[in-house]
Amino acid sequence: MKQKILIISILVVLLGVLYAFTSGAFHVSKDDYSSLKLPEVVDYNFHIKPILSDNCYTCHGPDANKRQGFRLDLEETAFSELSESPGEFPIVSKDPKRSKVYQAIVSDDPDMQMPPPNSNLSLNSYEKKLIKKWIEQGAKFEKHWAYLPPEKDAAPKTERTDWAQNEIDGFVLKKLEENNLQPSEKAPVETLIRRISLDLTGLPPTTEQVEMLLKDSSEENISKIIDEFLASPAYGERMAQSWLDVARYADSHGYQDDSYRTMWPWRDWVDYLLNLGLIFSSHFFRKPSYFDFHF
Repeated sequence: MKQKILIISILVVLLGVLYAFTSGAFHVSKDDYSSLKLPEVVDYNFHIKPILSDNCYTCHGPDANKRQGFRLDLEETAFSELSESPGEFPIVSKDPKRSKVYQAIVSDDPDMQMPPPNSNLSLNSYEKKLIKKWIEQGAKFEKHWAYLPPEKDAAPKTERTDWAQNEIDGFVLKKLEENNLQPSEKAPVETLIRRISLDLTGLPPTTEQVEMLLKDSSEENISKIIDEFLASPAYGERMAQSWLDVARYADSHGYQDDSYRTMWPWRDWVDYLLNLGLIFSSHFFRKPSYFDFHF
């Protein structure tokens, strides 16, 4: 009898362990975002707005037909008292504990958690930390970036000080360090000139240009070669490629009837202005051209 009880007990324990294993009780999830470094200053437009837009605006955004409760896309309503919970606020500047939005985001309670479990949306640990730090820093809202005058930022401080050769490198290195990445080794001269040529003209370098750099790879000679690429007609064509893509330029209709279209003068005009360095002049942006009306 005792032997039967012992066997049954062992079977019950084994079944319990098997159930716990299959239900994920012993599964340790690896958080790939926990090691990411937070920025020194959390920017609303760059860091926070994309998170809120992707996860919160469906119910708390500008669409009145889908909105449920307060709006998170407006500073005024995000800081206003909740009508259904007097004395409580969606966001309280410098106080994540009193900010109902943050408390809902980090909650494990399905009835309180935001976004709700049935939305199939969720924030990772890095995004939650970003929102917390943003609130701690004052939860500053900003206008759309297109309405903000550009300001030159100082080059960020980086852990490594021997790699950056200019201000742009500083920003690149800072982002690499935030993602626990190391810069690649300096490319050989042959690779360097190929990258320069493809970036500026869309074409590989000539044999003469490669040999010219191999003979003298000094900064002065590199600058001279870059100037040659900038003076090439191919430079305007390469730079105009992205510009014309945004403008939806095409030499043909592309669908069904593919008849003749005289769009090429406008294309050549953009190429011409780029090669003259006039594409960003006030004349180009403020005064419509003949081509804007006729093509």
